[in-house]
Amino acid sequence: MTTDHGARAARRIRVGIAGLGAVAQAVHLPLLARLPDVFEIAALADLSPSLLATIGDRYGVSADARFGTVDALIAMDELDGLLLLTSGSHGGSALAALDRGLAVLCEKPLATTVAEADRLLESGAADRLLLGYMKVFDPAVEEARRVMVEESAALGELRTIDVTVLHPTSDDQLGFARLVRPGGASDPKRLVRPGPERDRLVEAALGSAAGTAGQLYEGLLLASLVHELSVIRAVTGETGPLSIDHVDMWPEGEWPPSVLVVGRTASGVRTTIGWHFLDAYPAYREDVRFHRRGGSIELTFPSPYRLHQPTILAVSTGANETRRRTILDSIEEAFERELLAFAAMIRDGTPPRTGVADGRTDTITCQRIAASWAGRFGVEVGGEAAAAGR
Repeated sequence: MTTDHGARAARRIRVGIAGLGAVAQAVHLPLLARLPDVFEIAALADLSPSLLATIGDRYGVSADARFGTVDALIAMDELDGLLLLTSGSHGGSALAALDRGLAVLCEKPLATTVAEADRLLESGAADRLLLGYMKVFDPAVEEARRVMVEESAALGELRTIDVTVLHPTSDDQLGFARLVRPGGASDPKRLVRPGPERDRLVEAALGSAAGTAGQLYEGLLLASLVHELSVIRAVTGETGPLSIDHVDMWPEGEWPPSVLVVGRTASGVRTTIGWHFLDAYPAYREDVRFHRRGGSIELTFPSPYRLHQPTILAVSTGANETRRRTILDSIEEAFERELLAFAAMIRDGTPPRTGVADGRTDTITCQRIAASWAGRFGVEVGGEAAAAGR
């Protein structure tokens, strides 16, 4: 007999989760569990058997729906969607899932190479992939875009964009989450671990410059800085990659480092991005400022792992030494809004707000940054980056 509860359950979206690391445990799994009328956590995949067992028990996923590889999870029947939360490039797994008929919510980075992104575009299924740039779904970012468009005449031309990221250790950011770790080990100074396939893709992207700039490219730019690029696009409405004028990285021999990128948007707006690993800094902080002739639009983000922490938007205007500062303090969770957008994409065919084209654009920007860094040492850049320009 069909009950109201049964009818609701029948409409739930059955999702598989591939990758049970920090972002899965601290963000996606808790939020999915809070949306039981929308999603069912139907399957899990991870390389760690102990992690699979612990997280599977925690979320009531049956033993026969726990897999040791992404490919095995994708082959499971009766799934509607895949949350692709593994580290490294997601191009191959995303394409396999789309070919299987699944919708995909893909965490960054989309792809290490432009060729992977192009294959996704050529698949004809790119409208079923939502790229996990959650800051785009933040109400403060949406309001910043509204101000940028609707108050453009009053604010005047956009003169410069300034981004600063202060990044403490992952363990400092995630202590509250009490993460389950494979074997109990952690390595807060490694954003992305190397491997043969990753090495192959980085070489395809950078050619002989992979040895000089590969760690910067894959371990920091694609792994983290792409979020700042997504915010710049969301607020300005520009879609093209940045042109790069200068890159610096310091202290020598330390990883992760501080990185400075100076460039220009497609329309020529000067853009400065400073990304700093500060292992003793008290808390993650990210500031993105858009300075216009008649005022500023400034966003301050908290740690992305702390759900419902405020993102603050400040709009400063005025004239003749009379200043006005308007503040929006938003705690509506961007990750949750992203998941609901994923549901709307599956149920209603709503186009993804962030997708393959965005990931492709960011891959090109990151290749340009890496090439600029390698060029400082006279290293010849090959692979795709040789054609990416500046």
